[in-house]
Amino acid sequence: MAIEATEPSTALIQNDIVLFGLIAATLGLIFWLSSGPTPFWKKFFTWVPALLLCYFIPGIYNSIGLIDGNASKLYNPVASRVLLPAALVLLTLTIDLKGVLRLGPKLLAMYAGASISIMLGAFVAFWLMDLVHPETVAGNTWGGMAALAGSWIGGGANMLAMKEIFAVDETTFGQFVVVDVGVGYVWMAVLIFLANRAAAIDARTGADTRAIEDLKERLASYQKQHERVASLTDLMVIMGIAFGAVGLSHAIAGPASAWFAQNVSWSRQVSLHEPFVWVVVVSTFVGLGLSLTRARTLDGAGASKIGSLFLYILIACIGMQMDIGALADKPWLLGLGFIWIAVHIVLLAGLAKLLKVPFFYFAMGSQSNIGGPASAPVVASVFHPSLAPVGALLGALGYATGTVAAYIVGVVLRAMAGQG
Repeated sequence: MAIEATEPSTALIQNDIVLFGLIAATLGLIFWLSSGPTPFWKKFFTWVPALLLCYFIPGIYNSIGLIDGNASKLYNPVASRVLLPAALVLLTLTIDLKGVLRLGPKLLAMYAGASISIMLGAFVAFWLMDLVHPETVAGNTWGGMAALAGSWIGGGANMLAMKEIFAVDETTFGQFVVVDVGVGYVWMAVLIFLANRAAAIDARTGADTRAIEDLKERLASYQKQHERVASLTDLMVIMGIAFGAVGLSHAIAGPASAWFAQNVSWSRQVSLHEPFVWVVVVSTFVGLGLSLTRARTLDGAGASKIGSLFLYILIACIGMQMDIGALADKPWLLGLGFIWIAVHIVLLAGLAKLLKVPFFYFAMGSQSNIGGPASAPVVASVFHPSLAPVGALLGALGYATGTVAAYIVGVVLRAMAGQG
């Protein structure tokens, strides 16, 4: 939630239109450089994720007094109340639920197991850190962990949703963005390294890989069927669906939250009295409903790319409110993140051994949760290029499940912290 300015702003840029132009130009420059126009930048972005720069460069603008993110209204209401639910709709409608179900029960079991292991990992990490270094989990750390659970089970939109639902302050949120990127990308690098040795791993575990070969042929055919050049009509329909759903979600959110606040005694314990919770829930279910219709084919015209565009604007608007040096206050948070992901790895590896699944299933179950649809296809493509859509499908599924799962994590952690 944006912090309202209590004193007149002294920032150089105080006009929100000019600020939006600066943010848009910054994002454009980051993505152009990340495309590797020169060998230097290609190597640079091998080590530095574009996501991290999209978050931190606006934070630098705020830190040096170029802008005042807390005084701007770009984040609230524009980014958080309009672009966030629009992104949720567009990213969720791309889910091919029937296609995911056809991928096989073991792959779905690994995905579900990964989600559950992340939830359990949060509780174990919080408990252990409370024993070892209680200062790390003091204050609003539980809220930051709920936001991180949203990212690691769903994606950036779910993380931002948890930030709003649990009113996580910008400093704590910024710290967990660093944990998200730092820990998550280290694990992704490990998976890519191990993917090149998948045949040896599968031979050693005796896994059956015949289903993967069938999967390659089916997915290659599906991808070719839906690809097309977007027309103006496609783009207008995408816009109509996204912002029409935003309007619908806000229209429902007001009366629904007011009714629950007045008539349901436990509504405040689960935040059902907050209109924004209903905005997120309605937007997600609208997207899920549309994914069962022909609207899902709009992904071939770029629906998910537009949703990602909204998401990066959201990330930048969050970043322009943060304190760059905040992580120095809690260096133990990185340790918390590594304990968390270690629990996830151990539990998921145990499930993989029990089910005797190929390493590909383990990698997809983990990365589709931790990395989401942006990075899961990268890991999948290491096994075979035609398998990239598997990562995208499972990663997109997290947008539907991530909000609910992370919300449960937040409620439990709040109770463990003695604040709920």
